[in-house]
Amino acid sequence: MTKQGSVLGGPTLVESDGVRFLITERPKERSLPSYLEELKRYQVSDLVRVCEPSYTTDSLTAAGIKVHDWFYEDGGSPPQTILEQWLALIGTCFTDKPGSCIALHCVAGLGRAPVLVAIALIENGMKYEDAISFIRSRRRGAFNTNQIMYLEKYKRSKPKKGADGPCVVM
Repeated sequence: MTKQGSVLGGPTLVESDGVRFLITERPKERSLPSYLEELKRYQVSDLVRVCEPSYTTDSLTAAGIKVHDWFYEDGGSPPQTILEQWLALIGTCFTDKPGSCIALHCVAGLGRAPVLVAIALIENGMKYEDAISFIRSRRRGAFNTNQIMYLEKYKRSKPKKGADGPCVVM
């Protein structure tokens, strides 16, 4: 495993306010046994693949890890259908399986996977710029300009923590 702030060669744990994500690069079939051990070490319950598959998932599912194949374009932002699936997953995973972790990977773990983690942090009450900085402090090189612009425009789908509902000005 690599130190916090490094990129290649190891996973990056992103924890905040009761949610845990593990961002990794895409494993290869030959590295799958050690990848699986790493996922177990972090108590991963779900794995989100946002790039083309490069390995079979039989050993992962046999270990109780649910694999979600949500491919979208490299360097881009998630389409609405994937966004809805992601929000549904993060909406249930941490309440149904406290202490669990969601692992995500794209090819290098620098674009698509960090975007989904940033969305989860924003949904959990973090400002977009704080989410970007928080992830970049742990995974250097994360996000491209288009992804940052997407996150800047992203609107939280649920009210901010502690909010009792919409504010009415009279």
